[in-house]
Amino acid sequence: MSGSLERTRRRRREGLDVVVVGGGMAGAAAALALADEGCEVALVEAREPEPWRAEDEVDLRVVALAASSAQLLDRLGVWDDILAARACGYRHMHVWDAENGAVLDFDAADLQRRDLGWIVENRLIQQCLWQALDAADVRRHCPASVERYTADADGVRVHLDDERVLDARLLVAADGARSPLRAQAGIATRGRDYQQRGVVAHVRTEREHGYTAWQRFLPEGPIALLPLADGRCSIVWTLPEARAREVLALDDKAFRDAVGVATDFRLGPILETTARAGFPLRLQLAERYADARLVLLGDAAHAVHPLAGQGVNLGLRDVVELRDTIRDARAADRDIGSAAVLRRYARRRRSADTFDARAFDGVERLFGVQWSPFVTARGVGMRMLNRMGFAKRLLAGHAAGTLEPNPK
Repeated sequence: MSGSLERTRRRRREGLDVVVVGGGMAGAAAALALADEGCEVALVEAREPEPWRAEDEVDLRVVALAASSAQLLDRLGVWDDILAARACGYRHMHVWDAENGAVLDFDAADLQRRDLGWIVENRLIQQCLWQALDAADVRRHCPASVERYTADADGVRVHLDDERVLDARLLVAADGARSPLRAQAGIATRGRDYQQRGVVAHVRTEREHGYTAWQRFLPEGPIALLPLADGRCSIVWTLPEARAREVLALDDKAFRDAVGVATDFRLGPILETTARAGFPLRLQLAERYADARLVLLGDAAHAVHPLAGQGVNLGLRDVVELRDTIRDARAADRDIGSAAVLRRYARRRRSADTFDARAFDGVERLFGVQWSPFVTARGVGMRMLNRMGFAKRLLAGHAAGTLEPNPK
């Protein structure tokens, strides 16, 4: 009997190069990118993603994809499908301060690009990535979750809740902001709870959005109008917890009026609105991005304020760095899960992510100060920056993740 059980266990074991845990955008992209580099990859996810259908209402969860993210998705073979389905490029960004009237304008032409970025539904991106997994020979384990893992000098052994055992050289934790793998590795996080919520909805405005991302900084927090492919705008409105609950409880007319006032009726009155939702905001950074044969990626490594719309882009830049690190290690015939290899990824991405997260946190604090002399000085600084073409190009290029020519 014991021999039969042992043979069964042996049959249920899989030898791999990489196990990616978490099938969100960052995790699925990592699985595809590493498979593209010739790695044997398995993806573990607890739930199948919700299907995206063109006839459905636009998903409330949208992201502003930067040029660097578009380049990665193009390399993975899914970008054309995303563009063909439903995506809206934005060519301009207009930012203004409600307290002093100062403005910042960004234009794609300054970077010799057609678009600064694209507003795309989370669900659409994830579906396109998942549809590409089979063609890339990524082994999917879904529904499944990790019960535990062990790591040693020879590799990592991942025990799933269906009794399957995966042996690999590297384990990638892309399992979200509350990452169980991060907790099992004993990696702490630091940051702060903003005591704010992001209120999201889609609205139709009297005037066209002009393929422009609009953002107004108010004393309570910023509000953004992001252009959608159907002519509407997605709003992301940052509010203190109590005020967010009030706004979420408003009837549709009162909500439309509140959004109109908050955006200074820049696109005219708000004519229609969808249902709305709210999500808590928190700054969170992992103390380290690597452990024995384990790396953190995406939300498992960092969660940032949404005011710059860079959360997903940071996660996809993690993917690019991990892909490049693994590629170089394989070319040098090195163990892809060794501490020396993972140290390179961890050092580079944690440094970059920390810089961006602290920058977004600093902006949130900057516009939260309402002391009159400071508000005046802030306005002077914004007006000066708006006249400095070179500085604005650097900011826009950093947000795009590249200063290279357009992706496809």
